[in-house]
Amino acid sequence: MKTLKRRENIKGWSISSVYLVYTAIFWGYPFVWLFILALSKWNFLTPRRFIWFNNFIKLFMDDDFWRVVINTFNFMLYFIPMVLILSMLFALALTKVKYFKTFFMLSFLVAYVSSGVAYSIIFSKLFAVNGPLNKLTYSLFGVTIPWFSQPQLAILSIAMMVTWKFIGYYGLILYSGLVAIPKALYEAAELDGATRWIKFWKITLPLLNPSLVMVLVLCISLTFGIFTEPFLITGGGPMKRTYTFQMMIYTNAFQKLNPGYASALAIVTALISFGCVILTRKLIEREVSYS
Repeated sequence: MKTLKRRENIKGWSISSVYLVYTAIFWGYPFVWLFILALSKWNFLTPRRFIWFNNFIKLFMDDDFWRVVINTFNFMLYFIPMVLILSMLFALALTKVKYFKTFFMLSFLVAYVSSGVAYSIIFSKLFAVNGPLNKLTYSLFGVTIPWFSQPQLAILSIAMMVTWKFIGYYGLILYSGLVAIPKALYEAAELDGATRWIKFWKITLPLLNPSLVMVLVLCISLTFGIFTEPFLITGGGPMKRTYTFQMMIYTNAFQKLNPGYASALAIVTALISFGCVILTRKLIEREVSYS
């Protein structure tokens, strides 16, 4: 038995060793190097020297950092309600579709797999001062909307773009949660005289909690990682209102040649994101039972 167990252990370690080596090289080493950089001062050219926690102290005294924190939560206030409502409507609509359901799913997923650069250029033309959207508003109401030159409208515009991209993906997650709810529960509620609105609030939403929490977690992670759209369209403006964590990391690492400060910012960004995810799960996540 000992010989057999030893052979099984050797076989298990042999199979998993490839993944462990891959993880150590492509995950473990970058994480260790990230923390080393965060405690160092370096500009890619001169020798690196340790300055310990000076980068973190400097970070919390940086006005740009607090500007980015405000921008991120401001973006959340626009993005999360929009994408949740529209994704839910898409998921509910899919439950009513009898024919060509796969076609509609794939049609909405095209946005999700599309290039961020490509659709950013398209939306920048769409929301331009002389773009088709402003021509429509001018012909109907006699006004043009400064989509990218007014701070709040710039954040809203980018939130609308990102919402368009993720409606299909998040909608399919919610749809999978909807189809998992037993129809017998709805039938029993109908026998008790429940209206559609009551069934939605008392049955659908509570039992959809795992899918909703998953979508919320993905939304939060996306918000802290957004880069392409504001970088290409607004460049962080106007008045740095669309300046994001990823843009600040990129600027400090590759334009200001300060990878140590960028590494400290990356660590703090990850901690804030993780904290928001934990808080969301504590406040919203509930155990779900279909019985």
